[in-house]
Amino acid sequence: MAGVPSNLEREQIFSMAEKEMEYRVEMFNKLTHTCFKKCVENKYKDSELNMGENSCIDRCVSKYWQVTNLVGTLLGNTRPM
Repeated sequence: MAGVPSNLEREQIFSMAEKEMEYRVEMFNKLTHTCFKKCVENKYKDSELNMGENSCIDRCVSKYWQVTNLVGTLLGNTRPM
């Protein structure tokens, strides 16, 4: 049948999806760790983040994604000679 992936193709697709998910989980964990360490005090005074911590985390996450996208773009534009 045309258009139906073979078993090998399905395994390759599944493997690529697994790698993508692992990459995204790792990136999320790094982002969480980095921004939490930078923005949240070690001494917990309240059960929720204060306004300063919220603002810091917003800026941190935004910058993290901007840099990640920039690096991805730059790496995508470099071609081996």
